Amino acid sequence: MPGKRQGHRGKHPRDEELFARKWIPLLRDAVHDMSFLLTRRYAEAAALKLVGDHYQLTSRHRRAVLRAACSDRSLEHRRRCEVPVRELAGEPVVIDGYNLLITAESILSEGVLLRGRDSCVRDMASVHGSYRKVAETRAAFELIGAALEDTAPESVCWLFDKPVSNSGRLKTMMAQLAEDAGWDWDIRLINKVDETVATADGIAISSDGWILDRANRWCNLTDLLLDRAGAAGEVIDLRPELETQARMT
Repeated sequence: MPGKRQGHRGKHPRDEELFARKWIPLLRDAVHDMSFLLTRRYAEAAALKLVGDHYQLTSRHRRAVLRAACSDRSLEHRRRCEVPVRELAGEPVVIDGYNLLITAESILSEGVLLRGRDSCVRDMASVHGSYRKVAETRAAFELIGAALEDTAPESVCWLFDKPVSNSGRLKTMMAQLAEDAGWDWDIRLINKVDETVATADGIAISSDGWILDRANRWCNLTDLLLDRAGAAGEVIDLRPELETQARMT
């Protein structure tokens, strides 16, 4: 993670065009259709190809639709198991580390943020075997730390994927930052982060759909991060219900 190569977790060069206002109604329709097919147990890849081909979506559009869609079963489970932010006080929380960190980095670097059918906000970035520190990384941890101070959980456990390159350096940086700020963070590098977060006794902090479909308790911390960063208005809302309401009015 050499500092001299720091970049940003910002927008793809074509995002201004691909996520311009004119595309949003079509993307909401695509999310609706994708969710319909997932509800009827279509395979994810097959459903995405069908919807993407029908609407002639680019690969980045398809990725956005995949992140925003979910089946009726998933939606019901996620709503039933969601814990409001105000109820984190006094509770142990287990954080899906890269998931939350990269979302916070994307917020601060004005990357594309999508509100999906389950109302969770997700970024368009990802980690593929290696994590690269960016200019917003430290500020992202400070943003998250301040939000956690506001919510006052009993304990905070961060879990990061051990196989991901640079995780060790990230842990060292986090530990020093937490010590300087007086945050009592338990930071761990483990295998199988998704499974561990989903089955943890504490409240899961993640927007990963696989985790949310399996967790008994989870919390959407991202909206609090958006509020603190003054970026709530930057989210692209792809909830298909909004398009249905627009047609009825």
